[in-house]
Amino acid sequence: MGILDFLLGLLIGLGLLCWQQIRQRQRLTRLLRELRAADVETSPFSATSQLALTVAHQQRIQQQLAAEVSTYRSILEAAPVGYLHLDDENRLVWCNPEARSLLDLTPAPPNQPENPRLLLELVRSYELDDLVEQARNSKTLCQKDWVFYPVSPDVLQLTRQRSYVLRGYAVPLPKQHVGVFLESRQESVQLRQKLDRWASDVAHELKTPLTSIRLIAETLQTRLDPALRGWVNRLIGESIRLSDLVQDLLDLALIDRESSQCLHLRQVNLPDLVQAAWLNLEPLSRKKQVQLSYQGPESLPVQIDEARIYRVLMNLLDNSIKYSPPWETVTVRISTGLAEESTHSSPETGVWLEVFDAGTGFAEQDLPHVFERFYRADPARSRLPPNCSASSEASNSSHSNSSHSSAAEPYHRTSSGLGLAIVRQIVEAHQGIVLASNHPETGGAWLRIWLPQNGLEPEPHKQPPDGLEIKLYEEPRADVGSANLLE
Repeated sequence: MGILDFLLGLLIGLGLLCWQQIRQRQRLTRLLRELRAADVETSPFSATSQLALTVAHQQRIQQQLAAEVSTYRSILEAAPVGYLHLDDENRLVWCNPEARSLLDLTPAPPNQPENPRLLLELVRSYELDDLVEQARNSKTLCQKDWVFYPVSPDVLQLTRQRSYVLRGYAVPLPKQHVGVFLESRQESVQLRQKLDRWASDVAHELKTPLTSIRLIAETLQTRLDPALRGWVNRLIGESIRLSDLVQDLLDLALIDRESSQCLHLRQVNLPDLVQAAWLNLEPLSRKKQVQLSYQGPESLPVQIDEARIYRVLMNLLDNSIKYSPPWETVTVRISTGLAEESTHSSPETGVWLEVFDAGTGFAEQDLPHVFERFYRADPARSRLPPNCSASSEASNSSHSNSSHSSAAEPYHRTSSGLGLAIVRQIVEAHQGIVLASNHPETGGAWLRIWLPQNGLEPEPHKQPPDGLEIKLYEEPRADVGSANLLE
């Protein structure tokens, strides 16, 4: 009886041992498959040996990855741009020294691990936090410029700290992490401000001598022989053109300085403003027999700075008349709709203002630069076609800068390159967008402007806009060319 019990216990023990070994082998096989070991079933090695080889292989891979991470971190530490690594809860995991310098972060004590903390606890910049959220939600690269104001706990440092412009690029990473690259734009902003200040100072200095030259020329105009008056007319025309250029420089400097903080917004009926601008350009359009075609509602009130949008309309319509062939039509179209996603992130409903003509339009290589200051499409930067000789330039210079030629001229041929720059500055001050292209039907220049409407209700508006002087057509004087009057 004792022998039978012994044998029975031995069999049960052997069965349990075999069952445990089978389960262990299954677990090892499953673990090897999870570790992606090759040929688990057909390998001549045991499961334990395979596991040891796989673990050794994974350790080598981990060491290689750690070396790569160390290399990349060394590169980021020496990079001239800042880098921040944020986790899914917007906690700062790691940043390089340049980011600490840009954001005025205190480095962690040596030999002490740095615990992740919320970004807003370390950096009081809601623009940076918003950029991170945009990249995390959109899963795409996001960019933003903003003015950063450092905050120091030391009261003595408050008067020494200065704000500066930052540009951030947020990159979405796995597991809802986000990487942010930062660069300082302060030097670029300062250089641009110095350039604008220099141009403004020069323009101020040129106003007085140009006015004196024009007054002297107009005084001599009636005292010279008729054969010599043509030269005086040319002198007056060139002084007017230079005066307009100086005024454009001053306007650009004023818009840059005031930006959107000094806009005098009021409710304006946009179709009436278009009509007032066209009426002011009637002498120029009548000389070329160019007609206006308006497409849109009769009443559409928007919240804008009336004087500045009027300047935008004058520049656009003046360009369209200049570069349209005679007997053609300039079309102005007004509609409501959303801004294009590629150019404006706000879903706000606004007003689209389109102006296009039937001229030669823009060259494809010039489209990215048409809103730059002093840019002209002519490669030689001349105001006459390249096939014109010097003699023809001397004899026809009084007409080369006029606003009305006998045929359609290439766009920007006779411009100073400031008109569209002023348009862009005014539109951006209104937080709008401006686009330039060639119209698919007419082939002429096609300028599109989107302005926020702010959901205003229409109201009666029958009188011309306040503060706008509508100049009616006047017959030119006998001693001054009509081209100079229309300058």
